[in-house]
Amino acid sequence: MSAGRLLSVLLLLQSRGLVSARELAEELEVSVRTAYRDLARLQAAGVPVYAEPGRGGGYRLLDGYRTRLTGMSEGEARALFFAGLPGPATELGIAAEVTAARLKLLAALPTALREEAARTAAVFHLDAPGWYRDPERAPHLPLFADAVLTGRAVDVRYRRWRAPHEVRRRLRPYGLVLKSGTWYLVAAGEDRIATYRVARVLDAVPSEERFDRPPDFDLGTYWNSYLDDFRTRRYTGTATVRLSPRGRRRLPDNVPPEVVRAVDTTAVAVGGDGWVEAVIPTESTDHACGELLRLGTDVEVVAPAGLRRAMAATVGALARTYGHA
Repeated sequence: MSAGRLLSVLLLLQSRGLVSARELAEELEVSVRTAYRDLARLQAAGVPVYAEPGRGGGYRLLDGYRTRLTGMSEGEARALFFAGLPGPATELGIAAEVTAARLKLLAALPTALREEAARTAAVFHLDAPGWYRDPERAPHLPLFADAVLTGRAVDVRYRRWRAPHEVRRRLRPYGLVLKSGTWYLVAAGEDRIATYRVARVLDAVPSEERFDRPPDFDLGTYWNSYLDDFRTRRYTGTATVRLSPRGRRRLPDNVPPEVVRAVDTTAVAVGGDGWVEAVIPTESTDHACGELLRLGTDVEVVAPAGLRRAMAATVGALARTYGHA
């Protein structure tokens, strides 16, 4: 049973008045049977939900009944969106608001729902950063969060990979994205919308300029498009490799998911010892060499010749280093 879904049912009844079980099921993407069960749980918890039978009937709250989600500040209301994300909320600078909003939300719930919400919070924990690395420091993140919400442009000094490595920009922040423990800012510059890694912002100062985000801009749609474009630009070549059974099992821990999927899609058995041959996408010779060397003797590069030579040269250099020692 989801306490969050029960709260959604309650708020739908409060905001819409008369609602049928089928409408609730469609809105919450559950079965009609589950919707009936949720309504019964609300009634058992003391919420005055009653049914109006007949054609055009449904469920409604007793006239005058409203949930007591009162006393919240604007910051606490925003913080509700991060109520399950204590780590990111701390980075955004709203940890105190999240704690206060959660306590007020729990206090407003009927006893049965409050206990269930507390149980849910006790058994789920989000740890966003990936393994084997510390979270990036992003000291300007709270400033960007405020700029996104208030529509204020920000003047930044930004460090990028290509020359010139330090640039100055006036950005109009449209949104923030947290991916694998790394924060990204989606913002409009002088001529286009672009993505910036927040940890690479060296300086950030709010400007006096105010802006309105385009009403047709959708952050999720933009981000998915950005990822598709990134993958297209990232992989510029292919390589043919042979993998042992152990090498194939080790793939997910050593190479990106796109490479693993390529092996699963193109693998063909070679010989009778479990080795397979597959075609994988590559970024560059140096990058592919570094990734594949992690698999040691469980991988062999068949083509292209340049990557095979790079592998051989690196292995030879290692052999000479350790042979000398």
